[in-house]
Amino acid sequence: MAMNYTVSEILQFVKENDVKFIRLAFCDIFGRQKNISIMPDQLERAFQKGISFDASAVRGFLNVEESDLFLVPDPSTLSVLPWRPSHGRVVRLFCNIKRPDGSYFEGDGRRVLELAVERAAAMGYVCEAGAECEFYLFETDEKGDPLLIPHDRAGYCDIAPLDKGENVRREICLTLEQMGMKPESSHHEQGPGQNEIDFQHSGALETADNLIAFKAAVKSIAAGNGLYASFMPKPLPEESGSGLHMNLSLLKNGENIFKRGPAEHSAEAESFIAGVLSRVREITAFLNPLTNSYQRFGGFEAPRYVTWSHENRSQLVRIPAGDETSVRMELRSPDPACHPHLAFALLLHAGLDGIEKGAPLPAPVNRDLYREPPEGEVEELPRNLALALRLACDSELVRRIIPEKTLERYVSRKLDEWKAYAAAEDQAAFEQGLYFRKV
Repeated sequence: MAMNYTVSEILQFVKENDVKFIRLAFCDIFGRQKNISIMPDQLERAFQKGISFDASAVRGFLNVEESDLFLVPDPSTLSVLPWRPSHGRVVRLFCNIKRPDGSYFEGDGRRVLELAVERAAAMGYVCEAGAECEFYLFETDEKGDPLLIPHDRAGYCDIAPLDKGENVRREICLTLEQMGMKPESSHHEQGPGQNEIDFQHSGALETADNLIAFKAAVKSIAAGNGLYASFMPKPLPEESGSGLHMNLSLLKNGENIFKRGPAEHSAEAESFIAGVLSRVREITAFLNPLTNSYQRFGGFEAPRYVTWSHENRSQLVRIPAGDETSVRMELRSPDPACHPHLAFALLLHAGLDGIEKGAPLPAPVNRDLYREPPEGEVEELPRNLALALRLACDSELVRRIIPEKTLERYVSRKLDEWKAYAAAEDQAAFEQGLYFRKV
């Protein structure tokens, strides 16, 4: 959980706990984590002035002619990296990205989400967010390079010895605890070598930060066990894809507005869900950013239609059963390749738009959409990345929330991926080559 450390407290912690390296972490516009390591004697300067880096070398940031940006650490994000040596410890701080004049850099996804959280606060809401992240574990060769061979052949909630991921998940959960995150549950998922770990919900910004940290921890612990962890949405064509189910609830005066009685939700909660449903197609390019993302939809418990219901897992949005404090909306379409800060920001703005407009929530669809299509005219999620990018470019919401230069760079890079994919003779092999080692 985030701690309200002061700068002086962090400087003291570094001094007293044999910390020798401080990783200043940030993400490019596609959600890929980057970092610069500094020595302890540079940390005070980092907090005061920031540490400069070459932004022209980071995908989607700046050109060579204006390449200086500065990393300014957020003191609330301090975390020890437990897989690094205990002597000469390594800690990590997530950073805000600023220009030389001190203004925020428009390509910083953390800032985009901070603005969404501030908007919610101005409307009287505190957003709570949670994440359920799936991933695959694969074998590696003698050089440590990943092979497309699943770690085991187990299925949903199987146990050892069929489930070979039990000890790795245990190590990941203990590591997350040491990092200040609180894992709540872990299990083997449906696919061979597929796993899921869920951690405690928190504020939207903290949850997005935690997702970035979670992926790094999973990959590091897997590598330490001679395995490769993949967050590719659909690494095995005939098996389950990996989803990132995003859970959202809103507190107003300390009360969860998603709390429901025997038959209904609050009007605000319904309008929030309606806002998300009305905009989800427009923001899918940010929730599902790879050509491979679209192989998931329509099977193996991944949605295709823009519908909602209560406990029904075939829907895009479901309202899981829970007590008054835990009731929330769960969006089942995103995948782990997304930039979590941009994804949560767009979802939060879409829902808040719905509240402001008093948007009516359509009737729930209470049927198994994996076995039978919905009745009447029901919208579907985009069938491919090209269509999703077109919808994003035409979206008033996206253009209002994502800075113009960031959107241009994002769409340009993703269109290049789509064109190369569309031209490939073997599209599955193309995706494996482009994404398997990177996601």
